[in-house]
Amino acid sequence: MQSAIARNYAEALLALASKEDARDAYGALLGGIADVLERDETFKRFLAAPQVSSVKKNEVLGKALTGQAPAMFVRFVQKMVTNGRQMLIGAVFTEYSNLRDAEEGRVHARVTVSREMSDADRDALAASLSKAIGKTVVPHLSVNPAILGGVVVRIGDTVMDGSVRRRLTALRSKMAT
Repeated sequence: MQSAIARNYAEALLALASKEDARDAYGALLGGIADVLERDETFKRFLAAPQVSSVKKNEVLGKALTGQAPAMFVRFVQKMVTNGRQMLIGAVFTEYSNLRDAEEGRVHARVTVSREMSDADRDALAASLSKAIGKTVVPHLSVNPAILGGVVVRIGDTVMDGSVRRRLTALRSKMAT
């Protein structure tokens, strides 16, 4: 239910951002607020506190954002607070990012490698995956020496396992039969 609500807010924000030709700027601003909300316990408690009125919350947010963000963006965030949806800002940011990615033909891949990759290798991997998938792939790398070598790529529900560990396991299975 909350993801549907977050998606609706994200779609509304994307429409506003598109009107002002500021999709990247709105995304960055929303991401900044989501980051502060996640990291700053005082800010989180302030926004979550039922004893603090939405008017007071909007007043504080208005002062903090005025001059830092377009008026339309400030009103959007204040509307979320008025509607009691301020704790969904992080989820709205995630949905907004997903909408932007879909709009631009971009997918995110979780890539596991056995050791750190150079920037050139990372770029080559992204280019290779982009060619194979037919969309721009943004790799998010993690290192796991247990795979021994090669890569394991996860895009959504799809897993492409090119690890040495998997190859050795397959070879062991063939030898055992």
